[in-house]
Amino acid sequence: MKKLLVVLLALGLVVAFSVPASAVDSIFGGYWRTRAYMQKDFNGTDDGATDLQQVDTRTRLYYTAKFSDDFKFVNKFEFNHTWGAGPSNGAGIGTDRTDQFRIKNSYADFNVGPVNAKVGLQGYTMSRGFLFSDDFAGAIVTYKGDGVSVPFIWMKNYEGGKGKDANDEDVDYYGVAPKISLDKLTVNPYVLWVTSDDPADEIDVYFLGVDADADLGAASVWFTGIYETGTEKVPGVETDLSAWLVALGGSANVGPASVHGQFFYATGDDDGTDNDENAFIGPAGQSYYWSEIMGLGIFDSQDSANSCDDNISDIMAVNLGATMKPMDKLAVTLDLWYAALAEDDANGETALGTEVDLKVAYNLVENLKLEVVGAYLFAGDATTGKAANDANPYEVGTRLSFSF
Repeated sequence: MKKLLVVLLALGLVVAFSVPASAVDSIFGGYWRTRAYMQKDFNGTDDGATDLQQVDTRTRLYYTAKFSDDFKFVNKFEFNHTWGAGPSNGAGIGTDRTDQFRIKNSYADFNVGPVNAKVGLQGYTMSRGFLFSDDFAGAIVTYKGDGVSVPFIWMKNYEGGKGKDANDEDVDYYGVAPKISLDKLTVNPYVLWVTSDDPADEIDVYFLGVDADADLGAASVWFTGIYETGTEKVPGVETDLSAWLVALGGSANVGPASVHGQFFYATGDDDGTDNDENAFIGPAGQSYYWSEIMGLGIFDSQDSANSCDDNISDIMAVNLGATMKPMDKLAVTLDLWYAALAEDDANGETALGTEVDLKVAYNLVENLKLEVVGAYLFAGDATTGKAANDANPYEVGTRLSFSF
């Protein structure tokens, strides 16, 4: 890993010294956080099997070489450390030894007339994360017009390599997601096709959806609807897919508080014995964070038992919350969540429970924010499994962070 870092640094220095100063602008940025938190009884029992107490740090460093308004070279690097996890993790004694270094993004960003292209390792979000919110290798080519943009998306999920029929093993995502601005309304329809010709797992899955966002001045509302269809084939078995997801939410200023809420429902499979799959299952890269305990939240090491975490599937959830700012540097947010499975579990239960989340955020100095979080889940029987030693999950923790 040290050799890789040395090579990357050397390449950066070569670029910096070989290109005239007037020909390129170097733009630096980054993000840093340190979290300390405790999670208890996340498996719905008091046996301690999932209890966790730890401190971790994440550092992201960004470097962009801007050659002109029409051409940039964007890079993002990430380092993750769990304190005391040992030298290989980089945060025990001898923290300069680490295997937690990642090249998060590295791509060319350029314009040719009204068309923008991003080619390489990059991040993208589709459908607020209900379908995709992650980094990937591929390309996005976007036509930008007056009040409309039309991105064409190609993501490489898996490369089969060389050899006879190896290309059949490739897994690719292809999508188009036009965004249309109509005064105070933005509409974003999209199609995402996940495909592979691998005889061992032939995939043709289609996601057809739409996002809508309306700005009403003191209030805003949003909606998402997605239909999933297609087939998956393994030798001797073909499964037909038919599933859907719907979500809506909004926020409004009410006196001294900002009130927000949301609801989402994703279908589950009502019969595991047939060849019809009715559970909404997003592609790899799906990530929609919601509550602190059931939906990962700020301390995203684990979710409570039998919840879908950020991979929204087989679930109904509703939220109501409010944020108050007693002073410029201080914000207090209280959220209430209720969630249940869309289909009965093996015990005939659906209730995951009611969760209360409290977050206090304070700006210690300019750009440096301290957050303190407490969350408690009044667990339902689908979380505890009706265990004799059932217990309610809870967590407390803090996060110190800044970006530049």
